Amino acid sequence: MKNVTIYSTPQCVHCNHAKEFFKENNIEYMEKNVAQDEDAKNEMIEKTGQLGVPVIDVEGEIIIGFDKESLVKALGV
Repeated sequence: MKNVTIYSTPQCVHCNHAKEFFKENNIEYMEKNVAQDEDAKNEMIEKTGQLGVPVIDVEGEIIIGFDKESLVKALGV
């Protein structure tokens, strides 16, 4: 199984859609709440140069936003 990290905030609708997609496809993931975790926020900015969420890291492949097509391709589901 691939390493998946989602950088999100609790109020982000697109973040919730991504997490629902992961659950529906039995994808394990690590969530980093950038609203509460300054280190996670800085890590996300370093990877992407932006503040928008969700940012999804699949084994180093960065997907910005809930892009279902890119997630399917990256995860092989």
